[in-house]
Amino acid sequence: MSQRKIVIVGGVAGGATAAARARRTDEHAEIVLFEKGPYISFANCGLPYYVGGEIGDRSALLLQTPESFRARFGVDVRVNHEVLAIDRAAKAVAVRNLETGAVSTETYTALILAPGSIPIRPPLPGIDLPNVFMVRTVPDAVAIRAFVEERQASRAVVVGAGFIGLEMVENLVNLGLGVTLVEKADQVLPPLDPEIAAVVQSTLEQMGVEVITGDGIAAFEGAERATAVRLESGRTVEGDLFVLGLGVRPDTRLAREAGLAIGPTGGIKVNERMQTSDPAIYAAGDAVETVHLVTGRPALIPLAGPANKQGRVAGANAAGDSLTFPGAIGTAIVRVGNVVAATTGLSERAARREGLQVYTSYTLSGDHADYYPGVHELLTKLVVEEGTGRVLGAQVVGEAGVDKRTDVYATAILGGMTVEQLANLDLAYAPPFGSAKDPAVVAGMVAQNIRRGTLRTITPDRLLERLEAGEGLQVVDVRNPYEFDMGAVPGAVNIPVDELRSRIGELDPARETVVYDRTGATAYVAARMLMQRGFSVSSLTGGYALFPAAEAVRMQRLTQG
Repeated sequence: MSQRKIVIVGGVAGGATAAARARRTDEHAEIVLFEKGPYISFANCGLPYYVGGEIGDRSALLLQTPESFRARFGVDVRVNHEVLAIDRAAKAVAVRNLETGAVSTETYTALILAPGSIPIRPPLPGIDLPNVFMVRTVPDAVAIRAFVEERQASRAVVVGAGFIGLEMVENLVNLGLGVTLVEKADQVLPPLDPEIAAVVQSTLEQMGVEVITGDGIAAFEGAERATAVRLESGRTVEGDLFVLGLGVRPDTRLAREAGLAIGPTGGIKVNERMQTSDPAIYAAGDAVETVHLVTGRPALIPLAGPANKQGRVAGANAAGDSLTFPGAIGTAIVRVGNVVAATTGLSERAARREGLQVYTSYTLSGDHADYYPGVHELLTKLVVEEGTGRVLGAQVVGEAGVDKRTDVYATAILGGMTVEQLANLDLAYAPPFGSAKDPAVVAGMVAQNIRRGTLRTITPDRLLERLEAGEGLQVVDVRNPYEFDMGAVPGAVNIPVDELRSRIGELDPARETVVYDRTGATAYVAARMLMQRGFSVSSLTGGYALFPAAEAVRMQRLTQG
């Protein structure tokens, strides 16, 4: 039997993982890895934290060097080598040595494509000026940090309010810069639903960040360096440096030119074994199209977790094994100042766009027992399928415990669990770590109550719509008077929950009623009390804690037309 030869195009998460797995699968295979850049494997998710100084030494970003990778895995690593073309008939690739310019040919028995993604960089005037940066590679991060230190920069403009953009904002603020954040969508963190993203935007503003949404960039102004960015609205924002975080698109050039199938999302089409339309060629990472495991449809999910798993499967199968990668659900998390926001599965907006019939629930719960010091609230939104009660998505915002609960929801979604099953999870509990009813369990219980009809809810946005339409709703605030005096829903009457039975005569049972407290827990008690006395009652989801953010989102929508 002839020796297997595996050629890998690209390093980092997909390619380096594929190479390591291929070696663990076949000790005798010849494995060659080509990487266009100078680094085979680096922590690109850590780049913003190097810029901000949380990661002090850039060598910490280098997970493997060519030398360490050769020593451990016996892989022929060739950095600064660009693969130019694939000859599928000859099973060979053309490669240029970027240091010498020489072009050579490398044959393969199996080829793995892991070229990653290309940052979106629109052809705008001034975008190539030297102080307009991206954050994709170690040299990018080194250049930004050096620019800030050497030029004593004081103002930065970050364009794009996705996960990387927000990480850059946080780290530039930590360096003492004044930061303006520009996002063309009408909210920060577009993958999240607006009312959840509004909490993150409020945090940014409290950090001193100027947030501009609903406005794209038109041009960068300046001669030798950019001094300002002109927005599509005509507004000009000045800065010393500019960071682009406009998203990415899959790098499919090699695959397209080789005639490999490209999926409807624009990524390389692969099967569960990570094989392309050519059985001898595999692909992994940001360049590939995968299956969204909630919808069952093709999707682009350019995240490190899926890329690593895809690389593992591609490497194993190229070396003769038989592993599968079924797909992903897009679990992601970001820290902004003292707040963490995370999402998994489908947002409500995405679910409705897919034509799914869903309902939502909101809960506010402490990250651990209320009586134990240092408790922080978690705001959780669940997206649930009507009829089946299946959990389709979750979003969580808070100062502590967000990652733990998001991972619980991600597991529940992948397991096809219903809200009833979520409500009955047996999770670890001790006062420093959680509550007897964990926030994830409480979220399941609330969603279960809605599903069973023991709790009817109304969202803040819908309540505002109906109040503005003059529908004559009877709104009852069941908090204590001092809380009511600090802010309330327009037109609400204040009857504390403990006085509700004795003062029920003050309410009209013929009018549709909405009750609320701060978080929703006490309002549930009030709603059940009134429902069993013949009232038609809905509880305000998320309580008053979520209402101001919803008001701000609604006002922003109306302002932007």
